[in-house]
Amino acid sequence: MIGEIDHQNFPPMNNERINENIIVKLSFEFALQIIRYTEILEEKRKFVLANQLLKAGTSIGANIWEAQNAESKADFIHKMKISAKECEESKYWLLLCKHADNYPNGDVLLEKIETIQKVLNRIITTSKQR
Repeated sequence: MIGEIDHQNFPPMNNERINENIIVKLSFEFALQIIRYTEILEEKRKFVLANQLLKAGTSIGANIWEAQNAESKADFIHKMKISAKECEESKYWLLLCKHADNYPNGDVLLEKIETIQKVLNRIITTSKQR
């Protein structure tokens, strides 16, 4: 189950881009947790949801990563909005897992995604105001 994974015991990330930017760090750590959770889903033969969640959950960070080299403020905001949409999709798949019978507990991931969504929304709002 997801609760059996030690979420605090990730190897240190030695990449400056990850360590210096809170949203990059949060989304990268979330992607690692999604990878582990979807591996558990696959072990339980829940392949369809595992695949959907893996794509959406890792796409959040990929778009945030790409936004760090945006061509303009509008491009930056657009990529961050895509990340916000991927958060919503990931949340949907996690909620399905939560409410379906015989799926591993993903409450920790739901909490993490809420934090990511709050930070993303602040970034998008602030970026629009500048």
